[in-house]
Parts: sequence; C-alpha cells; structure tokens
Amino acid sequence: MKNTFLKIIHIKSIFLIPVFAFWLTLFSCSKSGTSLNPTPPPTPTTFFAKGADVSWLTEMENAGIKFYNSSGVQTDCMQLLKNTGVNSIRLRVWVNPAAGWNNTADVIAKALRAKNLGMKIMIDFHYSDSWADPGQQTKPAAWAGQDVAALQTSVYNHTYAVMDALKTNGITPEWVQVGNETNDGMLWPEGKASVNMANYAKFFITGYNAVKAISATTKVIVHLSNGYDNNLYRWNLDGLKANGAKWDVIGMSLYPTAANWGTFNNQCLANMNDMVTRYGSEIMICEIGMSWDEPTACNAFISDLVGKVKLLGNNKGLGVFYWEPEAYNNWQGYTLGAFDNSGKPTSALQAFN
Repeated sequence: MKNTFLKIIHIKSIFLIPVFAFWLTLFSCSKSGTSLNPTPPPTPTTFFAKGADVSWLTEMENAGIKFYNSSGVQTDCMQLLKNTGVNSIRLRVWVNPAAGWNNTADVIAKALRAKNLGMKIMIDFHYSDSWADPGQQTKPAAWAGQDVAALQTSVYNHTYAVMDALKTNGITPEWVQVGNETNDGMLWPEGKASVNMANYAKFFITGYNAVKAISATTKVIVHLSNGYDNNLYRWNLDGLKANGAKWDVIGMSLYPTAANWGTFNNQCLANMNDMVTRYGSEIMICEIGMSWDEPTACNAFISDLVGKVKLLGNNKGLGVFYWEPEAYNNWQGYTLGAFDNSGKPTSALQAFN
C-alpha cells in the first residue's frame, strides 16, 4: 500500500512539474513584459514621392517675390511646401541659359536647399539653352553645328559634368530625366524621333550611360507628355527599345481641367498599367497642374491621381510631382500653379499632406 501510494505521488509529480514550469514561464514573461505572441515588426513602407518642380524659385526670389503660410507669415518656399506634405523636389537643367537661371550653379544652389530639408531630388535635363517640350527641342547654341557623333559626346559630357558637380556637393539625385517631354525625340532635327528614331535612341542611351557612370543607383526616366495617350507612349518607347535604349522609369505629364480630370486620370491609369505590363517599368508622374483658381477640383484631381498611381502592382508607382506650384500672380504668364495671388498655398496641395 505504501509502495502504491509512493508510486501515485511520483506519477503525479511527473505531470505537475511541467505544468508548474509552464505557469512559471508565463508569469515570468508577464513580469518582464515579454509576450508569448510578440507583435511582428511593421512592414517597411515604400517611399512615395509627393513632389514639386520649383525651378523658377531662385529667379522669383531674385525678383523680390515672397511666400506666406496660411496665417500670412512669410516663409521659405521649400519649407512651406514641405509643411504641405511635399517630400521631393524636381529641378530642370539648361545648358547655357542667357540669364543664368537653371544653369549648373543655380541647380546646385536649389538642390542643396532641398537636401538640407531632407527632400529627395529629381534632375530634369532639357539638353537646350531654354525650354524643351513637345513643340520644341532646340539644340544648345554651342552644339548647333555638330553632327550626330559630336552631339552624343556633348550629351555625355554635359550630363556627366552636372551629375559630377552635384556629387561633389554631396547630392545624389534619386531620379534623373534624360530629356524633357521627348514625345518626338530630342536635339532636333538630328534626334527628331518621327524622322530618325535611331538617333533619338543614341542620344538617350548616351545620357543614360553618363548618369549611371556617376551614380549607378540613380533611376533614369524617359519622360513624355499627355499621360493619357497610350498610342504615343507605345510608339515612342517601342522605338527606343527597338534601337537598344533602356530606362528605369517612365515619366508622364498630365494637365487636365476642372471639367475633364476624371477622364484624364482614368485614361492615365489604363496607360500606366499598359506600360507596366509592356515594359516592366516603374512609373512617375513628373508633371501635373491645373488652374490656380480651381483649388477644390485640383485637390480632388491630385488625390485621385495619387491613389491611382499607388494602385500599380509591385510598387511600380513611384510618385506625383506638381509643376511650379509656387508660381503665382501670373508669374511669366503661367496660371496653373497652386498658390493664390497673395502668395499662399491653395487647398490643392493639401492632397499631399
């Protein structure tokens, strides 16, 4: 009987010891603040560019133009934009502009200000002394008499020099456009795509290589206007690809009105999805704008477009940039900014915040 009793006690102890150990562990975890089911670490969020092209800024400041917050307090323009949610700055580069604005030194001055505010930077090479866009791709005066081979050398040297100057100042652009709205190529007439797609591709490849020679991590953008026009994008990019060009990002411009922005955005989404499927490319909306006096419609347009860019699979949608939002009071005849005539941001930009 005694032996049986001792056996029962022994058997019970075998079962009780692990149970006791479990509750002791649970108690210890509770005391130490350690959960038995710890919360998994948060998934890193992908950076989404909410940007502004402010290439006019130094010229405006030189003209005495000021910027103000909603309370009427004068505020540095880039800081003001950052306060509205802008986290990236885009800057155009001209080769030898007559007044100096947008030359290498001016670009570096603005880029340093953006960097010091913790913003990412996009550089936009126009390969011209002034505006390059779908209606004009004028060669810099100094390159006027050059043949295709010499133009390739000039494109490389200019791109490399600007990128190297930025690097010397501690600036590595996140993105670089090789050309601006090159719907029909660049450096006309030699690089006019509808006349000679191969030359257009040569110039683009040269610019791409110069960017990567300075910064292999910088993403190179091919940028066209009219983001709703799928036929344009297929024609242009198929032509580049067939001639050996490559890129990291497809950039788009989109300038709707208060009346048609919904249609434009839907068409742009369809185009973006096709670009991702057809080329596997990432997408950036490099330019948007709407009349400054339609802030409510503009806010809705931006909010909807941001949402659509974020819909692209595998994080292929990189961001949205407003073109010259700080331009106000009919600055240089431009009326698609996002500041009112008193120099304050309109509600349009609240879509970024």
